[in-house]
Amino acid sequence: MSAFPGLPPVDRRLFIPETVWVVRDGRLVTLARADEPEEWERLVEADEPIITMVKDGAWPTSSSTGPSMMAQMICALRLEAGMRVLEIGTGTGYNAACLAELGAVVVTVEVDGEMAEHARAALRAAGRPGVVVIAGDGEAGAPSHAPFDRVIATAAAHTVPYAWVEQTKPGGMIVVPWAATFHPDGPLAVLTVGADGTAEGRFTEPSWFMPLHGQRLPQTVLHETRERWHAAGEPEASRYGITVTPDGQSVWLDEPGTVVR
Repeated sequence: MSAFPGLPPVDRRLFIPETVWVVRDGRLVTLARADEPEEWERLVEADEPIITMVKDGAWPTSSSTGPSMMAQMICALRLEAGMRVLEIGTGTGYNAACLAELGAVVVTVEVDGEMAEHARAALRAAGRPGVVVIAGDGEAGAPSHAPFDRVIATAAAHTVPYAWVEQTKPGGMIVVPWAATFHPDGPLAVLTVGADGTAEGRFTEPSWFMPLHGQRLPQTVLHETRERWHAAGEPEASRYGITVTPDGQSVWLDEPGTVVR
């Protein structure tokens, strides 16, 4: 039985690096398993994200998602055994392992080559060598492995790459956390791909994630988003929807046509 409700019995310890990053006294510092084994274990067993990679000692660039958030996103996928799943943002490989444990055929893309190799080794150690780990730009998807029944991103987007839609079978689903561009909670987008090459869906619960490598936004965006959201009457995220076509995307409020972005 899994230590985390909603997730299959995959040992998170096999995926978390021996050295991670934590905030102490307002600063990011390293925490090594060899030096602080009890604290490392506490982090791994906790339902919280863990920073696994930092750039220039100051900017987190990769993390292991909190298990309850993982469970919510996997639930949103409506996964069935045998489905082909494209994961964008491999990270440690833990989420890919959970998908594989549920019977999915998983292809996962990681922009950082070092992190991709870590994930491959961890997946082998966990008995999941069949998960395909690709080092590359996740926005391009994995065309040589398409089509997919499901696409799941573990990095926030403000634009759905159309490659994801093209590589998803009609009736398939795309689940992606959204950057806070129209709602301050950064909600989860759940889309269904149609036979006409479009994808449409709604936004659900909050889902804070690091951004896709090519979709970073300035910090001022969140302030501007809060102002627009307040001016609109602070609508619930579920009142917003999204439509993606070959020509672009629109985010709308309540009914298609009331475009807000």
